[in-house]
Amino acid sequence: MKNFNYLMRFSLVMLVVFTLTSCSDDDDNTGTVPEGPKNIVELALETPELTALVLALQAADGDLVNVLQGDGPFTVLAPTNAAFTAFLNANGFDGLGDVPTDVLEQVLLNHVIMSDVKASDLISLGAGYATGSATNSENDNISIYFNAPSADNVRFNDGALASEADIDASNGTIHIIDKVLGLPDVVDHAINNPSAFSSLVAALGAADGNLVSALQGEGPFTVLAPDNAAFTEFLDGTPLGSVDTAILSQILLNHVLSASIKAEDLVALEAGYNKTLATGAGDNPMSIYFNTTEGVKFNGISTVTQADVVGTNGVIHAVDKVIGIPTVVTFAAADPNFTTLVAALTDLTPATDFVEILSRTEAGSPADGINPDFTVFAPTNDAFAKLDAVPGETVLTQVLLHHVKSEANITSGMLNNPGETMADMLNGGITITLPGINGSIANITDGSGNSSTGIIAVDVQAGNGVIHVVDTVLIPQL
Repeated sequence: MKNFNYLMRFSLVMLVVFTLTSCSDDDDNTGTVPEGPKNIVELALETPELTALVLALQAADGDLVNVLQGDGPFTVLAPTNAAFTAFLNANGFDGLGDVPTDVLEQVLLNHVIMSDVKASDLISLGAGYATGSATNSENDNISIYFNAPSADNVRFNDGALASEADIDASNGTIHIIDKVLGLPDVVDHAINNPSAFSSLVAALGAADGNLVSALQGEGPFTVLAPDNAAFTEFLDGTPLGSVDTAILSQILLNHVLSASIKAEDLVALEAGYNKTLATGAGDNPMSIYFNTTEGVKFNGISTVTQADVVGTNGVIHAVDKVIGIPTVVTFAAADPNFTTLVAALTDLTPATDFVEILSRTEAGSPADGINPDFTVFAPTNDAFAKLDAVPGETVLTQVLLHHVKSEANITSGMLNNPGETMADMLNGGITITLPGINGSIANITDGSGNSSTGIIAVDVQAGNGVIHVVDTVLIPQL
């Protein structure tokens, strides 16, 4: 702190000398030029409790002093000298000079919002996220959480209290805060917002796999974060401690994607599949389906309520439902490309409970002997449209059985390539040929001898099997 005080006194002396010199040069002027409003840096220079901030701005990469003297507007969350001392001690630094200048730059930018935000603006919102100026490895701006229930209780990242708000500058506003805001990862963001994510944090701590540490890793991650209400609904009165920790781990990992995917990326794609960190049948990465026609929704049940909360190692999207481990039925029901298939499995074949059969997750089925895991060749709506008509229940039931193989999770990598792979379905056999023709990944010869069916998407992995998408309905030998 002695160095801080010395350098600050030197800076102020030079500022005074510069000012006196300028006045001397203007002695011949008869008029007096009124002093204009001070910018953020000038106000910080004349505020004793912001000495450390000024020195930090001077020491960091990025020429931040000049940046914050620019037009702005900026909102600066300005940590006090005591806040900087606590920050240095907590991170094992003997002094400001021990902090790598590139790290110091990002820490300081994490206190700068590129707009003029007054305390009243935050209070009117109550709580939420602002976009800071620090960036992560994906060059996305890191988010800052605020909680402002009243004028005397405006907090940032659930720790830093605004001790003095709304200091007006010519290029923005300063809020003096009592803590330095560290750079938050996705776990920090969940911890910092207990009103939304305390249940998620508790679940991460309870599950197998040390998930808290895993999600504090390098990433990048996309976390679909169920809010507290989502967990309350999911648990339905069951104490968290009573949930099997291995199952809980897989459920939570099914909310994590190993890439940083923002909402605008999903909207641009409109709909599709991605992989999560959970494992499905055959220890393959679990699939997750997204659709953006009505908001951003996952697996047809869970909707994004707060998008793009950015941390150092990825992004969080808050969702309103816990996303359970999907079955092959889950994906068929969620994806609008399969509405005709769903109707065929339900309304058009009431004598066979296909939903119950294809939702099974453990062996030991009833008398029908149909056990998971399942490999399903799922015809699209366009595939059904190629038929002259959808068959009646008796024939349709046999047709649907021809699309399912039980007790096998056959992924595309398990097929002979090049070559043929035989598969015994629940009603007759088929032959899969790789590579495909006419733009298909592979082709299928069904039980009726038709060889024009194309596999157009592969490896939609569920917890109890895998789906491959086909462009033509398979017909058994009838």
